[in-house]
Amino acid sequence: MTSQAADEPESVASSRRSKITPAREREFFDAVLEQIRECGYDAVTMEGVAASTRCSKSTLYRQWKNKPQFVVAALRANRRTRFTGIDTGSLAEDLRQAARAAGEWSGNDTRLLQALGHAMLQDRELKQALRETLVEPELAALREILQRGVERGEVRADNPALEYVPAQMFGVLRIRPVLEGEYADPDYLVRFVEAAVLPALGLTP
Repeated sequence: MTSQAADEPESVASSRRSKITPAREREFFDAVLEQIRECGYDAVTMEGVAASTRCSKSTLYRQWKNKPQFVVAALRANRRTRFTGIDTGSLAEDLRQAARAAGEWSGNDTRLLQALGHAMLQDRELKQALRETLVEPELAALREILQRGVERGEVRADNPALEYVPAQMFGVLRIRPVLEGEYADPDYLVRFVEAAVLPALGLTP
């Protein structure tokens, strides 16, 4: 079935792909990502996603040749930046707002990162898609927040802690489930920012 989809003329393949509406495509993407969170990457199959979304597996295979391509497409379609738009005029408050935003989605995204951890080491395209969707947009937005603080004179440009703030923020998201068996919720992350990040930057909590 996979090879048949691969051998179709582009005009035929494009025609068949066009029959899937954006809403239906979103349903497929949501289903595969949720199953990865719940069951792990290895346990998820195209057949299982087809069953959960009440479509034929041939529909999925015509659109995506295999599971890695399907998951990569789902990740890229799911790209969003939670830190974009945070600008209160205060670096300390911006970081608190970023902590609250991170806490709101930490469960979903941390579970996804954990579930894809081994698979992305084996599949370069999957690893790149994960970075493009869950890591790099947030890093860029967080660095912009820090740069605005430098430009306003709230923190010195040569403060060595600036380099490590992203690692602090993302690290605590990943490690709290391991250490305490709970995801880092908004309240926990705000306390972390006030206890660890702001003092490192020379800011008063």
